Amino acid sequence: MPSTPSTSQDSAPLAAILYIFATGFLFSCLDSSAKYLVLSGVPTAFVSWMRFVEHTLLVLIFFRPWSNPGIFRARNLPMQILRGICLFGSTYFNFYALQTMQLAETMTITFAAPMVITALAGPILGEWAGWRRWLAIIVAFMGVLIIARPGFGELNPGLPYSITAMLSYSFYVLLTRKMAATESPESLIFYSALAPAILMSPAITQAVLPQTPFQILLLCLLGFFGGLGHFLIILAYKRATTAALAPYPFLQIIWMLGFGYFIFGQFPDAYTLCGAVIIIGSGLYVVHRERQLRAVAKSRQDRKNG
Repeated sequence: MPSTPSTSQDSAPLAAILYIFATGFLFSCLDSSAKYLVLSGVPTAFVSWMRFVEHTLLVLIFFRPWSNPGIFRARNLPMQILRGICLFGSTYFNFYALQTMQLAETMTITFAAPMVITALAGPILGEWAGWRRWLAIIVAFMGVLIIARPGFGELNPGLPYSITAMLSYSFYVLLTRKMAATESPESLIFYSALAPAILMSPAITQAVLPQTPFQILLLCLLGFFGGLGHFLIILAYKRATTAALAPYPFLQIIWMLGFGYFIFGQFPDAYTLCGAVIIIGSGLYVVHRERQLRAVAKSRQDRKNG
């Protein structure tokens, strides 16, 4: 397993791109399974709890902390717990939104997260955005409004939950970036699953077991889809930089469209597709702008060193 990331800020090796593409497939499997289960009558809280319990067990099996007791040591346990709560919010509210929204719709709302992260990175991380990136954020918000269509017909009841899930995910990413310098990757993976599993333990009282073997199988695979997806992300970022891989998570919309059509017989309407194009375009512009700024900073540093 190579451990040296790509030295280029602008390109990514094929292996890293394939890992990101596979991650999109696994996360699409996770959302599709959750949607299928909640529509079958399994409570959303119980589905969310099972996802994190299974994820925690897989992490324990894979990392074997009994052979290395300090592997999950946390330097800032309250922040680890807060980060886990943010991931829980992202998962739970997304699963709740999937009861009434299409897979592609919730995915499109999630694509607005990079813009929210860019906006909040200033007050939280001290990484202030310029006017061009703020313009991209405003345009992306217009894309969300096109999907929501407030004042034009009935509002989808799942939309507020989807937006809340996206905001929770944005804070999860910001906390990950803030903590990455001081916390080990193993502890970040472990506590992001353990905290929600403990938090959602009362969901056991709402347990409604699936009625068919296929539903039981899906319930048991939730942690596998989520856990392996996060593991592949780690492998990808060991081979390439964040900037080089930034455009490729948008490819997940391909899986979501396919799963939504072939499993649930759903295809987004013209408003959702238009909003998706606007949000994805804004996100790609933010990625492009980040690369430009890095190139300028690198050029200045090279001249200074030269």
